[in-house]
Amino acid sequence: MASKTVPVRLPVLARVEGEGALEFAIRDGQIEDLKLRIFEPPRFFEKFLQGRHYSEVPDIVARICGICPVAYQMTAVQALESLLVPDMPEELALWLNRMRQVLYCGEWIQSHALHIHLLAAPDLFGFDSAIAMAKKYPDIVQRGVRLQALGNDIISLLGARSVHPVGVRVGGFYKAPENAQVDALLESLQVLKTEAEALVQWLATLELPQSQQDFTSVSLHNTNSYAVYQGNIISDQGLDISTEEYPQYFSEFQAPQSTAFHSHLQGQPYLVGPLARLNNNAAQLQPQTLTMLESLPVQFPDNNMFNSIIARALEIHHCIITAIELLQNYQQPAQPWHPVTIQAGECSGATEAPRGLLWHYYKLDKAGNIVKANIIPPTSQNQARIEADLQITLQSYLQEKAGVYTEDRVRQLGEQVIRNYDPCISCATHFLKLKIHA
Repeated sequence: MASKTVPVRLPVLARVEGEGALEFAIRDGQIEDLKLRIFEPPRFFEKFLQGRHYSEVPDIVARICGICPVAYQMTAVQALESLLVPDMPEELALWLNRMRQVLYCGEWIQSHALHIHLLAAPDLFGFDSAIAMAKKYPDIVQRGVRLQALGNDIISLLGARSVHPVGVRVGGFYKAPENAQVDALLESLQVLKTEAEALVQWLATLELPQSQQDFTSVSLHNTNSYAVYQGNIISDQGLDISTEEYPQYFSEFQAPQSTAFHSHLQGQPYLVGPLARLNNNAAQLQPQTLTMLESLPVQFPDNNMFNSIIARALEIHHCIITAIELLQNYQQPAQPWHPVTIQAGECSGATEAPRGLLWHYYKLDKAGNIVKANIIPPTSQNQARIEADLQITLQSYLQEKAGVYTEDRVRQLGEQVIRNYDPCISCATHFLKLKIHA
């Protein structure tokens, strides 16, 4: 019998941020030559940071992504302050830590709500878009819009606007919120907490695909709370390092099919993001969130990437309660920032973007200008894991169907697997090695 080869191409990935494609071949029932192609042009953010003053960095890196600008700002600020603000007064440091967590909660809420309701949910109900889904399930889509708007309102409280916020500076914030603004936001948080509970319960009723796989979960970990802004980098395989040690264990490499780097942990793919965070830190969720989790059919740790949508919903609920706690008894400080001490040196920082671990490195000269920068976003860290997941999931589907399958269904499943990771392709496009043969 002659062998049969079926080339499969998804020239454009729908309902993901950025531009990418998936290519593979089905040869005699086997998945071969699978490549997740990212062809969005690299934007050279690290290069044009060079020569810029440290004070410009938060506003520049916020432009890397319109969905998760806070993550880039907070990671840059954390790194630069470790070098330039060594003597932060304890009372101000505590206030800033609380407000930065609030700001981060806003970004997680808006990003997760967008992904669950507008990007992922259409897959679960067989629609090609959220607009089409809204005609039959308007309440579900409207809930997503309300939760996303809440997240945006939280970001605006401290960032002055929700997209590419401008309220952040090295050493603190340019302006502290007024008490009346905080009170109004607290009312919205209390109202929408019920919506977040309903979201978790709704997702728990859905029959999600089952695909248990072996992978390493990597995230921040903080002994005092569910890690968002500060902590060590850990894995469920025993890794426990400081943010400064990141380059000793993690490596980036250029894949020929991608303008975004791939990443390995000691030579192997790994997972970052909501599922990895819950696998490592579920016990530190808010008590109300933990109580709700105990009633769900899924428990963490869990190695089914399709359950990452439930992990996102749990994090929304956790973030709403966390924001309420952090904003209660709010007091406006006399000055919401601390002066910096400019000096030459190197620094690094790591926080948890909605999509996972984000690491920054900066080298400064004695005038406070950036000499070198390196930014490693979560999507580039997940790329090798996404390709491994696609290989396993699609191959399992073909074996289950015993050769009786439709190419359309294979394509749909491939897209759904990719969307499980909520890739932010624009964030991940880094640098393309150029080699000219004369």
